[in-house]
Formats: sequence, structure tokens, C-alpha cells
Amino acid sequence: MIIKTPATSANLGPGFDSLGLALDLNNQVSIKPSDFLTVSIKGEGSNKPKLKTNNQFVSIFYNFYIKLIGRRDNFRFEFQNNIPFSRGLGSSSAVIVSAIASAYHQAGVTLSRESILNKALFYEPHPDNIAPAVYGGFTASLTIRNERVITQKKEIPSYLKAVIVIPNRPMSTLKSRAKMPKNITMQKTVFNLSHSAVLTAAFFNEDWKVLQAASQDKLHQQVRMNAMRELFEVQKSALQNGALMSTLSGSGSSFFNMVYEDEASSLQKKLQEKFVNFRVKTYNFNNTGYTISDLV
Repeated sequence: MIIKTPATSANLGPGFDSLGLALDLNNQVSIKPSDFLTVSIKGEGSNKPKLKTNNQFVSIFYNFYIKLIGRRDNFRFEFQNNIPFSRGLGSSSAVIVSAIASAYHQAGVTLSRESILNKALFYEPHPDNIAPAVYGGFTASLTIRNERVITQKKEIPSYLKAVIVIPNRPMSTLKSRAKMPKNITMQKTVFNLSHSAVLTAAFFNEDWKVLQAASQDKLHQQVRMNAMRELFEVQKSALQNGALMSTLSGSGSSFFNMVYEDEASSLQKKLQEKFVNFRVKTYNFNNTGYTISDLV
């Protein structure tokens, strides 16, 4: 079997731990029967030997597969990793979702996407990345007692593109969360609630002209961006050059910019010229989530 799972951009400004969307940038894993357990990695992480001996995908896969089948069969796992590590593009969520979905498929057990998402909560308690990895599109999610996710999904039109700025160094999610305020004022709370509500409505109504205002945040972005001050200029430049919205992707360090298709190449060029040490890429959006196909 082959499973492809998309990169994701979470929070989208004010929608902390709740809002996310999927990009047409996919990790791929092929799984084949084998006499011995073997792991090969191409792309991101191919230069890290520990990923072969201590692989999160393989560990999660067997956690489920052995329970389903009652034995530990050997497989050859071939990874084509295209999602950058520790850049706020959901690489860990892609691993979690794809490992669970693969285990059930390889065991011949049908499981709904909703159930895959709920099982992924054990490994990733915040649904903002795992929900779009499962469903694709734009997703607004909440959790019930850390056991179940309720998600609303909206497909993203093809005339919109994502221009992603990927810095040359990572940002730690744990460290950035630790810097966030433990208390927040009523004013800031209302600000984020109102902005995330309008942002969600804008996606569902396809009212893109309000995104720049609705995507503002007073909870987490500034604190996280202080660790890499260039990101403030990335955001400013993107909004000045056609971006409909410009937000820190997850906990960073990547920056997500949404733009109309006919302005994407211009925005990419201007950002790349200004931030020569960063990668700037343009992607379509993924509206399907993970996909599975059988090897012939």
C-alpha cells in the first residue's frame, strides 16, 4: 500500500489549537511485506540515522497493527518525506495520522476518517493539525473530553494558492508554548474569539476580502515571532504585496500566506528576493486529506 498525507498550517492567526488547513505538499509511505523489518528514508530526515532505528511512524503503526491482527508481521517501510521538520507545517501530525490509517488498511479493517481522527488525539491532543491531515480543506475543530473531535470542513477553491515562507532554522513548539502568557485579559480573549469566528465564517462564505482583518491575533503570534524577528517583516511584506492573509504557520517558524492564483508567482518572487536565506514555495491546497492506494 501507499499512503500520502498532506502538510498542514494551523492556528491561522486567532484560531489557536482549533483552525487549520491542508496543503498539497505530501509525505508518502509505501508498505510492502518483507522477510525482515526494514526502513528507508528519502527527503527530509534522510541524513538522520536515528529515524530508522527509532521511527515514530513504525512504532504507532505496530501499536495498532498487532492489536488488530494479533501478530507482528514484517514490512519494508519506504518513506518519501517532503514536509520539513520543526517548521510548523504539521510533519508530526502527518506521521500520526498516516501511521494509524495505514495500520487499519494493512490489517484489512475498515475505519472511518472520524475514528482515525479520534484515535490520533492520543498522540496529538490539539486537532488543528490532525483534522486537516485527515479531511483536507479548511477545518474548524473542537475536542470533547479529549476523546472525540467535532470538525467542520470547507473545501478551498482552486483559484487560491498558498505561498509558504520556510526559514532556515526551526522553532521549538514546546519552547514557544512555554513562553505564552498563563493569563489573558478579557479584551484579548474577546478579540481572538471574534476574529476566529469571522475568519471561519469568511472561509465558509468565501468572503476573502475580510481575511486580512479577521486573521489578526493577540494570543500567541507576537510571542512566538519574537524568537525570530525577521518574521514580522515577512508578514508585513506579504500583506503589502497581495497576500489575503499572512499568519505564523502553527508554532513556526514557517509563515503561511494565502493569495489569489494570478498573484502567487509575484508574491513568491518578491518574498524570495527579500528573504534570500529562506525558502519560498507556492502550493495548491489539499481538499481530500490522506489518500491510500494499493500497490500492484
